[in-house]
Amino acid sequence: MRRRLRQVSSLRATFTVSFAAVAAAVTVLVGFLSYDAAARLVRVDQQTVFAEVVQDLRDQVREHPLHPGDFAPSDPDRDGPLDDIIRPSRTDVQVLGPGGVIVDHGVPPLPVNGQDRAVAGAAEAGGLMEHKDVDVTGDRYRLATVSLGGGRGAVQVAQQFSDTEDLLRELQQRTVLLVGAVVIAAGLFGWWLARRITRRLVRLAGAAEDVARTGRLGIQVPVTGYDEVARLGRSFDRMLGRLAQSEEDQRRLVQDAGHELRTPLTSLRTNISMLRRIDELPPGAREELVADLALESRELTDLVNELVALAAGRSDTEPVRRLDLAELAEDVAVVARRRTGRDITVRATGDTAVDGRPTALQRAVSNLVENATKFDRGGTAPIEVVVTGPAPTDIPAPFTSPTSSAASAAPAASTGGHAPVRVEVLDRGPGIGDDDLVRVFDRFYRAADARSLPGSGLGLSIVREISAAHGGTPFAHPREGGGTVIGFTVESAEAPA
Repeated sequence: MRRRLRQVSSLRATFTVSFAAVAAAVTVLVGFLSYDAAARLVRVDQQTVFAEVVQDLRDQVREHPLHPGDFAPSDPDRDGPLDDIIRPSRTDVQVLGPGGVIVDHGVPPLPVNGQDRAVAGAAEAGGLMEHKDVDVTGDRYRLATVSLGGGRGAVQVAQQFSDTEDLLRELQQRTVLLVGAVVIAAGLFGWWLARRITRRLVRLAGAAEDVARTGRLGIQVPVTGYDEVARLGRSFDRMLGRLAQSEEDQRRLVQDAGHELRTPLTSLRTNISMLRRIDELPPGAREELVADLALESRELTDLVNELVALAAGRSDTEPVRRLDLAELAEDVAVVARRRTGRDITVRATGDTAVDGRPTALQRAVSNLVENATKFDRGGTAPIEVVVTGPAPTDIPAPFTSPTSSAASAAPAASTGGHAPVRVEVLDRGPGIGDDDLVRVFDRFYRAADARSLPGSGLGLSIVREISAAHGGTPFAHPREGGGTVIGFTVESAEAPA
């Protein structure tokens, strides 16, 4: 339990950290780009305005001969050159007289060095001296000195940019705070999302651990939703169902096999115990005892072989290939004629090609023929094997047996829209009772009147398994005029593209 919690916590932590990391990276990138763009715009805008003010001042002094007194701050109309400088940019203006003497101090006073005095004494109007970074009472300014010409003095124009930097620093701090808030919110949302996603995974992990701990495959797996986690849950639930069914089939097979093996083994032990006194038996009893031992050992061998074949079932590794079911039935009939001496006929109509495992299908047909010869032991009428497939050029239609109207009771399975190939074995034996028809393909089931005959009750069960493995179903029903029609269907072969 603790280990599971560690795993879940780790998964949730991974989701949360990943979500927060992605959100943080995106937010930091957007914040940095936004701040950088805003800072560039503000700085460029301030520099542009200052450059325009300086250029306008230079144009004014070039066009009109101005004196330091023209820049006096006491202009009542506020239409002098000083107002034109201050109004658009809120700049600090200081006026210099001849020789660089300060005539009108700026607020705060601006520094004057030798270069500025030289500009103030210049004969040409519009001369310029720029200082990009000047310290004025602890603040940073950009400063430009423009000469009035004729040695009349100069005008100094300064723009403070430290307040702009302060504004940008405040913007930077707010951006950092916003990024931190977004990261925290993303982490909380990521934790909530991870908890929502992993909640169903926790239930699936709990179900898997319960199965591993208890070995019970019948645990119901809770499934909700329609996303990938829900698909995983449904697949896991179906897998457990298949495993539970397989376990139940295996358990039932072992129980039934043990029951069926007990009878011949008991008979063998009894007859073997009689061998100790075989010298005391008359010659006829000796022959009968040896014949019984041979018969019981043969039946026991057949039972074991059929159990092995049945247990192998769908795990058969024989490759699937294209084959003609009518030709396969004819091969089975040849062998059965030689073994039993019975007349066995094969009739085929339609396209009888299928994709299947030859050995398995041959065993299924052989079991049906052997079953017919066993129950029609003294019969003289031929045993018929009928293989019917869909007409190659016709649209598949529901199959109707050419030999019996009762054949409609047998299901003709079809998959993918293709009519199946149908194998029927018809005999004139005593037939199968209605009560036995529904169970004739069950493992080890034998009708009451067949229990005295040799056999294990597994032959038809193997037919059912082979038919199901090839996409078909078995069927059995009485034959008109006496006897039985028994067989199976197989999915027909796909037409070549």
